[in-house]
Amino acid sequence: MIKQRTETINAFRAHLYEFGYVAAEGIGHVSRLPRIVEDPDAAVPDLVRGICRMLLEQIALLTTHLALITAKIVKISRKTVLPRRLQTMPGVGPISALAIETFAPPMNQFQRGRDFAAWLGLVPRQHSTGGKQRLGKASKLGQRDIQRLLITGAMAVIRWALRRGAPRNPWLARMLESKPPMVATFALANKMARGIWAMLSRNEDYREPAIASAA
Repeated sequence: MIKQRTETINAFRAHLYEFGYVAAEGIGHVSRLPRIVEDPDAAVPDLVRGICRMLLEQIALLTTHLALITAKIVKISRKTVLPRRLQTMPGVGPISALAIETFAPPMNQFQRGRDFAAWLGLVPRQHSTGGKQRLGKASKLGQRDIQRLLITGAMAVIRWALRRGAPRNPWLARMLESKPPMVATFALANKMARGIWAMLSRNEDYREPAIASAA
């Protein structure tokens, strides 16, 4: 449903762009779109206005359905210990917490946090040449749903840190100073996976040292 809403928004933007009106990307800007459609001075044909109004109705309907589903997910995630515990980590929301509870195997199957991160495909592949190991591109193996959710959560933390600063997380502050945002995002997702392993293995809520020391 999220994908369907995104595609509908992109279709709306494409119609406006054809007539010289650039609508900003992101669901947060949707509320501004009707102004363009209803502006009598906008050089948009009536036929296109009608199509845009139909697309806006679809976007509103999908947004309402998503809000109802999200509310149900939040309610469910508060009923059990594991999802509540996972949500104490910045970047882990109700959907991510339920996905980990549902799809991830017990943490005792992994000897260390790095193994869990590798299972998710968040650890670079290793190659060996002449007895030396070299790190290659990130593996695409692992549980894709959890991987994508952790990367999305890491991106949200990065965006917040770039706007407000990251004084409470020295590691993240150093990472943002020395690496591009996307590199920092992937590194943070990896660190989050290790932290999740530590939290669930030790039956404890999120603590910064748990993330920092997860093996």
